[in-house]
Amino acid sequence: MRFVIVTGMSGAGKTTALRTFEDFGYFCVDNLPVQLIENFAEIVADKSFDHDKIALGIDARNGVALDELSDVLRKLKMNKFNYEIMFLDANDQALLKRYKETRREHPLSPKGMVEDGISLERKKIKFLRETADYVIDTSMLLSRELKHEIESIYQKDKIYNNMVINIMSFGYKFGIPQEADYVMDARFLPNPYYDTELRPKTGNDKEIQEYVMSDGKGEKFLDMIVQLVDFTVPELIEKDGRHRLVIAIGCTGGRHRSVTIANLLGEKLRELPYSIHIYHRDIANDKYVKGEV
Repeated sequence: MRFVIVTGMSGAGKTTALRTFEDFGYFCVDNLPVQLIENFAEIVADKSFDHDKIALGIDARNGVALDELSDVLRKLKMNKFNYEIMFLDANDQALLKRYKETRREHPLSPKGMVEDGISLERKKIKFLRETADYVIDTSMLLSRELKHEIESIYQKDKIYNNMVINIMSFGYKFGIPQEADYVMDARFLPNPYYDTELRPKTGNDKEIQEYVMSDGKGEKFLDMIVQLVDFTVPELIEKDGRHRLVIAIGCTGGRHRSVTIANLLGEKLRELPYSIHIYHRDIANDKYVKGEV
């Protein structure tokens, strides 16, 4: 039997995760009171129970009873009941944005500030994040990308090191991404902007990629970034407990060179045991297409 406890920050994607597990044939229960978890474990462990894949959603909606969860999980371990914890996280900025868009109230501050609810929730469920088998940072993930992550872990049994690397292309003229951990400057590479036929295209097009990589420096640039990631990420995971890294690749407008390098870097990094996501922040900016530099 595989028993997965799905938990994490409110607004980080737990509903999407449980729906995904349901699609994978899991028997899913959401927001079961903490006081009933032990009884539920006994029921699903009984041979007469028809399902061998269970996903249980636990979150801040349990209120003060959440404080009892640590003892409940400890008892399950003592009784040799095996479970896994998948923790969904997101940075405060992403959570605030999601609450603003949905106009939902935070379960821990229904009449107060969402920021206060987020801060309190982080403290109350810190122990779950620290003991989780899998931590998925959804700050920059679309719903389909989160589904892909869950599929990789629970359907394809791929090695998952709890590290999500987000590769973001951007244009310096629009500002350096505040969330970036590493910022790489691709403005030294051949610029397709000055070719009027290539200008309307993007770094997603083969012609642009060939142009940007034409002098051989782009390949050396990529190799150096890969070496940096290969060297530093294991250290970040082990010593800093990091689960998310944002690599920002910049060029003037964020349409040609940075997009090319981000795409090709993503292909190379997928050979490493990390979850890779690519995001082009400024690729669709109309002013750049019209030639305003």
